[in-house]
Amino acid sequence: MSRLSSRKQLGALVGAVVLVGAGGWIAGTQVRSPADAAAAHTAPKAGPVTVAVQRQSLTATVVASGSVEFASPRPLALAGAVGTGAAASAGGEGAEQRITKAPVAGTKVKEGDVLMTVNGRPVFALSGSVPMYRALGPGASGDDVNQLQRALRRLGFDPGSISGTYRQGTAAAVTSWYTSKGYEAQKPSADDEQQLGQLQQAVSAAQQTLLTTDSASAGSGGTETGAGANASTGSPNPQSSTDAQIHLLQIESARKSLDMANAALSTFQASYGTKVPAGEVVFFPKLPVRLNKVTVKTGDTASGPIGTVTSSDLEVQAVVPGADAELLRKGMAVELTTTDGKKAAGTVSALGADATSSTTGATGSGEDSEGAGGTAAEGTEDEASGTSATGSSAPVQLRISVPDSGELADEAEAAVKVTIKIGASDGKVLVVPLAAIRTSSDGKVRVQVERGGRLSDVHVTVGLSAAGLVEVKATSGTLEQGDKVVVGE
Repeated sequence: MSRLSSRKQLGALVGAVVLVGAGGWIAGTQVRSPADAAAAHTAPKAGPVTVAVQRQSLTATVVASGSVEFASPRPLALAGAVGTGAAASAGGEGAEQRITKAPVAGTKVKEGDVLMTVNGRPVFALSGSVPMYRALGPGASGDDVNQLQRALRRLGFDPGSISGTYRQGTAAAVTSWYTSKGYEAQKPSADDEQQLGQLQQAVSAAQQTLLTTDSASAGSGGTETGAGANASTGSPNPQSSTDAQIHLLQIESARKSLDMANAALSTFQASYGTKVPAGEVVFFPKLPVRLNKVTVKTGDTASGPIGTVTSSDLEVQAVVPGADAELLRKGMAVELTTTDGKKAAGTVSALGADATSSTTGATGSGEDSEGAGGTAAEGTEDEASGTSATGSSAPVQLRISVPDSGELADEAEAAVKVTIKIGASDGKVLVVPLAAIRTSSDGKVRVQVERGGRLSDVHVTVGLSAAGLVEVKATSGTLEQGDKVVVGE
């Protein structure tokens, strides 16, 4: 028993020693000196920050935000009175120009359409580069008459020869045109008819005066003959000779008065007849157009701005920094993307001041000779004209034409992302971050390459840059895909 008890005591003692030793070892591993603790919290030694050289294709772009708009906005206003509105009759009718049917925003206007009515009379849309600035009627001549005649012919109303002079054939075509639209062409006003009557009376009075003077002269002719006989017998009559001279002067005066009356009547009759009042036609450089905004309503007066018309074509207006604008040129291809992912293709059509012009895209009708004026004006716009402001950091306006609106057809006033490709690498090239490029005082460009913990300079030439990367090609040493280049410390 005593031996067994001694063994148990020895085992307990050994176990206690083992436990104490284990506890001491564990405690020793968890306890650190102040120096060890400080060393554990010290940041590792600073070294260069590197990025691997990549081989890939590189495409440089300019990206901006833009808005979709209808092209070629221009104000709409009437050139003058509609009908006889400017010359009020005795009863006051037509004394004020009142809109009796207002234009409707969003309407697509074609040649020959009625834009609106004023005092119950129509305002027509015609194609032509010369603006309406006067009433057109018999005797008038000029480029505006020429384009009216061409428009009438396009609409199917033959004015006769396209002479640029308003004659009877033009008046007949105007009458037929108005009738086809349910309106009556503008005939001579009451004032015109009154003036014609007065001129005709003046001619009649002058004729009567001449006849009376001739009769008096004929009646005195016998006396003059008798006087001559008396003279032959030696009895002179000076009074009779003076009377004859007076009668001759009276006849000459009466004839001149008649000539003047006839001339005045002929001049007036040359402009008397069916007319197109100045306010009843608006010439547009290009049709169709779209009534974009309307600023009047039925009952308003027709003076002043009526609204704004645009082309039916879409364009995009955007603004880019001056530095980016220096990279852009007219004719560059543009990718347009809406917020919901719709895409369309466009073309840079103007930069700078040219991009804000309200008359862009204005050309004459392609069927008319007068269209040359609008085309020539547009042709004066060259690449340099739109980039005068790009030498600074100031923002530059950008206009993008959209030849085929495609998915943008219903996106007027929507925001779009504008992406313009300005260059691309020739296949896959070595590229490094822009931060890796260093320029020496001698102007040489280099990158620092880390190999085996050591840094070495490799001189390079740089090419296209895009999205923070730049194309590089080693000129001394070697540079390969996967090499580590220093971008920071």
